[in-house]
Amino acid sequence: MKYFIYILLIVMSYLYGSVPFALVIGKVFYHTDVRNSGSGNLGGTNAGRVLGKKAGLAVIVLDASKCCISILISKMVAYYFHLNGDIIYLSALACVLGHCYPIFADFRGGKAVSVAIGYVLMTNRIAFLVALAIFLITLKLSKYVSLSSILAAISIAIISPFIGYSNIGVITNILIVTLLVYKHKANIQRLMNGTENKITWM
Repeated sequence: MKYFIYILLIVMSYLYGSVPFALVIGKVFYHTDVRNSGSGNLGGTNAGRVLGKKAGLAVIVLDASKCCISILISKMVAYYFHLNGDIIYLSALACVLGHCYPIFADFRGGKAVSVAIGYVLMTNRIAFLVALAIFLITLKLSKYVSLSSILAAISIAIISPFIGYSNIGVITNILIVTLLVYKHKANIQRLMNGTENKITWM
């Protein structure tokens, strides 16, 4: 019975992570498929670029909520059925995979930044504050959102063994960060070539 519940939570988390909010908001409210414009990415940054700041912010918040809700549900179910609390990490990882490779959008999803924000916020506030500080400092100095996101994510993987994550949590962090960096491979190439876009508002 317990193994069935574990599997159910993981599958549900993947399916919820697969909900392409950028695509839904674009088609319902703007009659636009964001995959056909900008970077083609189903994330908040591209949604903001194609649909406007309000739509981009809405997508970021909704995408971040994916891991928040998946973790909350897993926590409640684990408590009620006396399951191993580490199920929250497996559910979160499934949610992130769903966001990056959504079954509801031909497996073309986002780059894991927003869902990673929700994940860290729900699992460790120290990690969240450290990552936020590194993100803002890097963004201020470099003006590159991609570089800031990558370095902030890597910082979480580095410090997670020392700030209260379980072994499963540390492994989950490494996997999520690895996926996030991989999804930014085109950005990394542009950074190396000096062609990555910079922000102008900071």
